[in-house]
Amino acid sequence: MVIKNKPSENKHPVFKHQWSIGQKAADALASFGGSWVFIGVFVSFLVLWVFLNTWLLLKKPFDPYPFILLNLFLSSLAAFQAPIILMAQNRQAERDRIYAKYDYQVNRKAEREIEHLQNDVHNIQKILEKMKR
Repeated sequence: MVIKNKPSENKHPVFKHQWSIGQKAADALASFGGSWVFIGVFVSFLVLWVFLNTWLLLKKPFDPYPFILLNLFLSSLAAFQAPIILMAQNRQAERDRIYAKYDYQVNRKAEREIEHLQNDVHNIQKILEKMKR
């Protein structure tokens, strides 16, 4: 979403809300964790890890075949990444609720204005009919 107005000129309530540093960091981490860049880096890391440990198997690998240390890293990553992504999703749901509430208020206001315009047009039609007689 591109916003051309200055932040102070935005009337939308989502832009008025101030997020904490932790919330902004969680959003950024969740954004990176759900990207193709993350998947590419992650797959490269896994392939490199397995290759190095298999190649070093002839010598002295730092994490032999069942790759238990790698499994520990992957489990730790999942344990940290899942709650951060959930926090980001909760904030997105909150933003969506704010958008929906604001849109509803705007739509109600537009509906009232249209009703007033329709009443004005109806009154003008009545006046014009009286003038024709």
